[in-house]
Amino acid sequence: MAFSANQSYATPSTFSENLPKKTILSPKPHTFPTLYPSRKIALSHKPLHISAATGFGYIADPDDSSRTREPSIQCHAYEARRSPSIPISIEIDQEAAAQKLKIGVYFATWWALNVVFNIYNKKVLNAFPFPWLTSTLSLAAGSLIMLVSWATRIAEAPETDLQLWKTLFPVALAHTIGHVAATVSMSKVAVSFTHIIKSGEPAFSVLVSRFLMGETFPMPVYLSLLPIIGGCALSAATELNFNLTGFMGTMVSNLAFVFRNIFSKRGMMKGKSVGGMNYYACLSMLSLLILTPFAIAVEGPQLWAVGWQNAVSQIGPNFIWWVVAQSVFYHLYNQVSYMSLNEISPLTFSIGNTMKRISVIVASIIIFQTPLQPINALGAAIAISGTFLYSQTKHDRKENTHLRAENEKLRAENMKFRESLSNASCPTCGRMAAIGDVSLDERHLRMENARLKEEINRISAVATNYVGKPFTNSTATPSSFVLRSTNLGTGAKDFDEAENNTP
Repeated sequence: MAFSANQSYATPSTFSENLPKKTILSPKPHTFPTLYPSRKIALSHKPLHISAATGFGYIADPDDSSRTREPSIQCHAYEARRSPSIPISIEIDQEAAAQKLKIGVYFATWWALNVVFNIYNKKVLNAFPFPWLTSTLSLAAGSLIMLVSWATRIAEAPETDLQLWKTLFPVALAHTIGHVAATVSMSKVAVSFTHIIKSGEPAFSVLVSRFLMGETFPMPVYLSLLPIIGGCALSAATELNFNLTGFMGTMVSNLAFVFRNIFSKRGMMKGKSVGGMNYYACLSMLSLLILTPFAIAVEGPQLWAVGWQNAVSQIGPNFIWWVVAQSVFYHLYNQVSYMSLNEISPLTFSIGNTMKRISVIVASIIIFQTPLQPINALGAAIAISGTFLYSQTKHDRKENTHLRAENEKLRAENMKFRESLSNASCPTCGRMAAIGDVSLDERHLRMENARLKEEINRISAVATNYVGKPFTNSTATPSSFVLRSTNLGTGAKDFDEAENNTP
């Protein structure tokens, strides 16, 4: 039994009285008390754990001094419930937590700015139905904000070259068409209907990639488009304030944004690399240059002046605030979306974009009190659910493609290694090493046989020096017999040949 410094343990008196009296002795100057067996001490029924054992003296029998003294062992123990505490330190990855918080702030800001923009944009278009000028003012406000930021060094100006602007031009052209088409749609139909139809953008992406780019998709991707198309069709058929111009504007916007994404991916490897905030700033400036002459040609300053006077007379000075708010918030929400795209995966961005549409649809229905039939709401829910499904399926396809590429790379490296090993030779015996055709044990046996051969040759050389007569192969026969008797698979053939050559 093991004892601790603070506890005493003993056996029952009926058992201890039968034991001979022993005293604990130790080397001087240390002395230890005598253990009296008649002393009764309470028993402990708690489990003990031995923590240390050290020798400290000898147990001697006073009645028989001739007997050999045996060493005594001192043990330290502790109760199970008093076991030493194990310090557990939980390290919190502060950097990962900060990154998650940063992404959360990006998403919340993105959604809030988008909701505010859509509300003020719809208010401006209801009072001032000139979507071309409204789109131009949005791009102009963003360009002005970025120029001021670069001039005051709030943001670092990008390093651009001619190749960058050439690469950016088709992206800016598609962005301009999509922006104007969405604004035209917003001026004709409800905000909720525009965003329900815009949720069908994945269908355009798959169709354009399949028929124009020649890209193939697995069957789950095509199946995920069915609820998107069906939900958009159901919402369009049951829309109370349906307008063909507004519907077509949304469809053109979806198609234009698909081409914008395609052109953007193609131009990533050309020219200087500009990403995030500066990329969208350059895109806005180039889109402004493209849009301005077309806006003047389609609507013109005369119509703008008349419409502006009517809007100010009806709404009052607040109309100017509405125009400024929709222009600034358009740039800010797009800026934040491009900044968040640098921090998150494409799947997370797609899901966030879908959630953004849900928040815009709900907020617009509440603020503008848009009449909504249950069947129309069902169509919107089906379309948005299909968008979620499409995002997940597209992400799985990208992951499978990446894993397949990694697998092919590993397979090529494996074949390269196998070719190198097939031409390798054993450094011990000099033979060709067929690593892939023999087992590990067989390789060890071959190495052992080669070592034994070297040992026999060395012994033969030493014996030749002493005897003065060279040893023949017959001298190694006993060794070969011993080796063969142990069934050393690969070495048996070599020693059989040695026996056959023995005269």
